[in-house]
Amino acid sequence: MISNSPSAPLHLVLADDDTDDRSLFKEALNEIPLSINITTVHDGEQLMTLLNRDHEPLPQVIFLDLNMPCKNGFECLTEIKLDERLKSIPVIIFSTSFQKEVVKLLYMKGAQYYICKPDEYHQLKKVIANALVSILKTPIASQPPLEKFVLSCKQFLKE
Repeated sequence: MISNSPSAPLHLVLADDDTDDRSLFKEALNEIPLSINITTVHDGEQLMTLLNRDHEPLPQVIFLDLNMPCKNGFECLTEIKLDERLKSIPVIIFSTSFQKEVVKLLYMKGAQYYICKPDEYHQLKKVIANALVSILKTPIASQPPLEKFVLSCKQFLKE
């Protein structure tokens, strides 16, 4: 399990090309009662460069947008899960889009959870907190069953 003791903050990375989404995400994290350090990157190439630096500690969780320039979230997820050093890091897909086929593919590729970016701030804060608490309670390598893979998505919840 990932530990989150008071002396060891949870280290996570957010890869998202949208400046406003990154700001709202960081603001929501500040209101969650966990000790968290966040690093943000604006595209997939920057994420993979960060993850491949030998002198940098690896994050404990990655929040990954799908639609980014340079290298998209699918490409990053594939690279992460094929790399022995990185594959045990939980990757939470954090996207504005929702297509059942895409969600199933992301699950098959090894993503930990799928979150549709909520429209309302309080929902954003709640879904981020729920994802982090779930990961803190779960062994790193275990993925939830497919029916619990999507944490937030209006389209999904209406079906």
